[in-house]
Amino acid sequence: MSLYQLPKFEFPKLAKPIFRPFWKNKAFWLVLLIIFISSLFGFLAGVLSGNFLYFKIRDELSRLNIYLSNPQIIEKEKIVGKEPVYLPQTSQEEAIIKVVKEASQAVVSIVITKDAPKLELYYESPFKEFEQFFGQPFELKIPKYKQEGTEKKEIGGGTGFIISEDGMVLTNAHVVSDKEADYTVLTNDGKKYPAKVLARDTLRDLAVLKIEGEKKLDEQGNLILNPFPTVKLGDSAQLQIGQTVIAIGNALGEFRNTVSVGVISGLGRTVTAGGGGMVETQEDVIQTDAAINRGNSGGPLLNLKGEVIGVNFAMGEQAQSIGFTIPINKAKKDIEDVKKSGKISFPFLGVRYVLINEKIQKENNLPVDYGALVQKGDGGEAAIFPGSVAEKAGLKENDIILEFNKEKITAENTLAKIIMKYNPGARVSLKILRNGKEINVEVILDERSE
Repeated sequence: MSLYQLPKFEFPKLAKPIFRPFWKNKAFWLVLLIIFISSLFGFLAGVLSGNFLYFKIRDELSRLNIYLSNPQIIEKEKIVGKEPVYLPQTSQEEAIIKVVKEASQAVVSIVITKDAPKLELYYESPFKEFEQFFGQPFELKIPKYKQEGTEKKEIGGGTGFIISEDGMVLTNAHVVSDKEADYTVLTNDGKKYPAKVLARDTLRDLAVLKIEGEKKLDEQGNLILNPFPTVKLGDSAQLQIGQTVIAIGNALGEFRNTVSVGVISGLGRTVTAGGGGMVETQEDVIQTDAAINRGNSGGPLLNLKGEVIGVNFAMGEQAQSIGFTIPINKAKKDIEDVKKSGKISFPFLGVRYVLINEKIQKENNLPVDYGALVQKGDGGEAAIFPGSVAEKAGLKENDIILEFNKEKITAENTLAKIIMKYNPGARVSLKILRNGKEINVEVILDERSE
């Protein structure tokens, strides 16, 4: 055997495999039986659940008066793509849904824009003044801005609602208080219209705007105005505490036609509110727990008949669920004035005063606990306006106006509330207490400018 020759090696012989037919194997039949039983139960479950689902669907469709015997109805619903049918759970819920659908068409968002400086960013070396002497020792530049003309910028927003088919819109005066700003009305269908402020009533915090609608051809081919959807005005004198109300508005200036529901929490409230650079005291307003957020100002408060019963204008900052609304009856006179003359007329007496109560009576040692005490303003302004009808009638500081045209002046029935019932030019009588003596004076109310 040579050096590189390996020893002879033989592999062991393997036993031949024994093959057995699978149909003679018990395990095969057991597996086949399990598969058959599982399939049978699956088929039966499918049939039963299918029948259950079929009858369930048929019952639901029958309840909605949509029958399987008429497949055209179902096919039509698929083609048109209508909203799913919802059945209100209560009559109140049904009324709320109906009011929201109808009134939302006339609720608009008011966008406020104004010219603002257009600033452009550039970079400049802080050593620019010395570069002519020493060159540019450092590659250092700092960012600066320079004005490159002006551009329109959105600075705020509010809510309003359309009160006439030709495009009159009611909102708050503080929403449109900036006389140099531009206003755009965004309707519920997404269209934009430039708006003109026709009149502002800063005493009631109300304003009337006007938008011009699109024109269309009538059946005779004449060009006519395409009417805007409007809301109905209700009667705020008939309100009851606990009555359900609905507020719609441009919540937070971002969410158009946001809806909140609540009740009337109080009536005849007096509120001092600020907004749009104005601070006003509003008397005889409605309190509600329906959410009124920033941007809701000028939106409608509606009853369950879909009638506007107030104009939302303020919210309580120190507590939740406290909102305030101007009664719609206060706005009706303004609306009529604008329709007739294009402006709002304000009756004007020309006195500054404070309402007398027990505290004022004690502090000033007054003989009565009611009426309006004529006195200077907090900033020392004259008690009687120069050139006013009050001055012409001889009214003086420290006079107490007891009655206005035979109406007693009280904390509830204020002088401002009584005066606003009259128009400029009305002849009225005043009962005045001066130095312990009653005096009757007649005046003709003047007209106050906006």
